[in-house]
Amino acid sequence: MKENPSWILEGSYFETCNCEVSCPCVWLQPPSHGDCRLLAAWHIERGHLEGLDLGGLNVALACYAPGLMIEGQWQAALYVDERADASQFDALVQIFGGQQGGHPAVLMSLVGEVLGIRKVRIDFEEQGKSRRLLIPGIAEAEITSIQGIRGAEATIDNPPLCVVTSHPSVVARSKSYHYHDHGKAWEFSERNGYYSEFVYRP
Repeated sequence: MKENPSWILEGSYFETCNCEVSCPCVWLQPPSHGDCRLLAAWHIERGHLEGLDLGGLNVALACYAPGLMIEGQWQAALYVDERADASQFDALVQIFGGQQGGHPAVLMSLVGEVLGIRKVRIDFEEQGKSRRLLIPGIAEAEITSIQGIRGAEATIDNPPLCVVTSHPSVVARSKSYHYHDHGKAWEFSERNGYYSEFVYRP
């Protein structure tokens, strides 16, 4: 692994979907309800692309998979923090669009149709064992972790498919999940969630 990669992102992420807890898709099994309707969000604490600082910015991705997620054919919409300037916007689109390699490229290889890419206000909140995302007029989601049998948060590590490979995922349950854009109208509660720190690099 390169000591000085051309790009690196570090921070916090969470996701929620319409599957029951815990989502079977990470084990390459069929979604709980026939399809998967995923919303993921990242808060970048530190990061750069070719020296361009990307720290402090947020990104979100909405995905629809018609069946087994590993079989691809996802539809995806990418949302980038409105605070990003033109260069930062382009850098984040390159990274999360898979053009710069790393795990984002693995995820984007499963996307068959990009529904849209745009700048929006993205609020990413962490409070104790809860995570919350707000994109006004488009999406709102909140999840809370599930306690494991030994008292700490329940986690899974190294599943065959996941959004983050660098850290174990805390298993969570959604309090609410709303997404309305690109002809989609998703509303769920008491469904699956995961969160963790993350590191992406080439």
